[in-house]
Amino acid sequence: MNAKVKSKKEKGKGDHSFLTFAFYLLLSLISGVLMGLTVAPVGAWFLAWIALAPLWVIVVQKSNSYLEAKKPKPWLLPLTFYLLPLLWGVGYHSVALFWITGIHPMDWLGVPWWPSLAITVFCWGFISLWGGLFVTIWGAVMAHLNQSKPWLRVLIGTALWCGLESLWSSGSLWWSSLAYTQSPHNLVILHLGQLSGPNTVTAAIAAINGLIAEAYLSSAFSAPRRFVNKYLTSATALFITLHLIGFYLYSQPIAQPPEAALKIGIIQGNIPNKIKVKPEGYRRAITGYTNGYVTLAAQGVNAVLTPEGALPIFERNFGDTPLISAVQKTGVVIWVGAFGEKGRSYTNSLFTVNSKGETTSRYDKSKLVPLGEFIPFEEILGKLISRLSPLDEHQVHGAANQIFDTPFGRAIVGICYESAFPEIFRRQAAAGGQFILSSSNDAHYSAAMPFQHHAQDIMRAIETDKWSARATNTGYSAFVNPHGRTLWISGYNIYETHAETIYRRQTQTLYVRWGDWLTPLLLGVGVVGWFVGKTKRGST
Repeated sequence: MNAKVKSKKEKGKGDHSFLTFAFYLLLSLISGVLMGLTVAPVGAWFLAWIALAPLWVIVVQKSNSYLEAKKPKPWLLPLTFYLLPLLWGVGYHSVALFWITGIHPMDWLGVPWWPSLAITVFCWGFISLWGGLFVTIWGAVMAHLNQSKPWLRVLIGTALWCGLESLWSSGSLWWSSLAYTQSPHNLVILHLGQLSGPNTVTAAIAAINGLIAEAYLSSAFSAPRRFVNKYLTSATALFITLHLIGFYLYSQPIAQPPEAALKIGIIQGNIPNKIKVKPEGYRRAITGYTNGYVTLAAQGVNAVLTPEGALPIFERNFGDTPLISAVQKTGVVIWVGAFGEKGRSYTNSLFTVNSKGETTSRYDKSKLVPLGEFIPFEEILGKLISRLSPLDEHQVHGAANQIFDTPFGRAIVGICYESAFPEIFRRQAAAGGQFILSSSNDAHYSAAMPFQHHAQDIMRAIETDKWSARATNTGYSAFVNPHGRTLWISGYNIYETHAETIYRRQTQTLYVRWGDWLTPLLLGVGVVGWFVGKTKRGST
């Protein structure tokens, strides 16, 4: 009789444990989805300050429960544990990057409907899992810090997140930093990026989420239970203090000396990808960009900026176009998005064409879209993955140390996907770049993508303290000042031209001069704190 009762109790306990773990999985996924809702098209940026806290709590609680089980090898966590941070990461990145599904159907590349769907699902799933791997590593390390003091957990958890973002952004596949959840809505906190780049904002979000989580954890084991404690008080104080620092930077006046003024016109050609590389698309491009150039030149602009790949031709063929003839006639500089040659391969480039119609400088896109513009491990995957690029030739990366001189001084250039990589802009700003030229296509995806892209460019303008002109094929083209304020933004999927005055600036922020100094500092202090704590525990 007692054996039967015991068996029923153990079974009930197992059912309860399964239900509890299922609840944790669901909570991890939901909190990751909430973080994904912070960006376009929803833009619920305020959720970023609480959406990581549930995962933080779950990771600490579950790792504590495994430690209390006194397993022979407590550092070997069960595989089910890793599902918790993985689901959070998949939830975040799959929602934030859902716009990538807009590439389907790829009939403009001649890909049939079902293969197009398969490629789209593969791309979306791959980038979601890649982001999930990032969070899984973070969760695994945090699980082994369960004996650390809460303050040390917050420090190391924040430093680790920033370190992993730096590692991920040094590769080819990167977009959704925690920092960009605040753009374009919370310009005040984005000004922390002037101190040590986007990881400053990421650190702020991670630390406040960590303090909220530790507030819950400490209250869960206290009697009587009190949620308002030193950790929640610290989170509130830190949130206010960081926003006050950001507001101070945001409130600094922007000098606009007349001698630094530069009137730039942009042309949004609105050439659908379905026809972009066909004769019809070429005719529309030549007509649209030539007419737009003439219109802007008549408005007295100093230069005209065109989108990425505005002319789907090689630079050697510029002289055969009426656009260059118009440049020679009016004498207004133009920056042309077209293709450059690099051996037997080609580059996606931006060219300066001076008042005489001569090409005087060239910038080659250095960060190419994985699977879209190049195939990682092509020797292995090349036969398995169909290229998404509209051209048959191999596109290659531009050099990492390029500069872009213009008749108006040195510029900072970002072509499309490069907007997600702040180091590209920081390096050019440190080399003397005085204003930003962003040239993109953005026609492949849903409307959420170009708005997120604009949010990325806003961050780069703030971090470098530079004015930015952004020209896209289908939207959103825009002009942004050094405080991240959008002076003008285009419509979507329409042809537009617009002129705006920006100003060349030679200022250099702390981030431009020193780079991301905060992340190694946090990691260093965190490691020292961990060793000190471990030594103290070992001596007791």
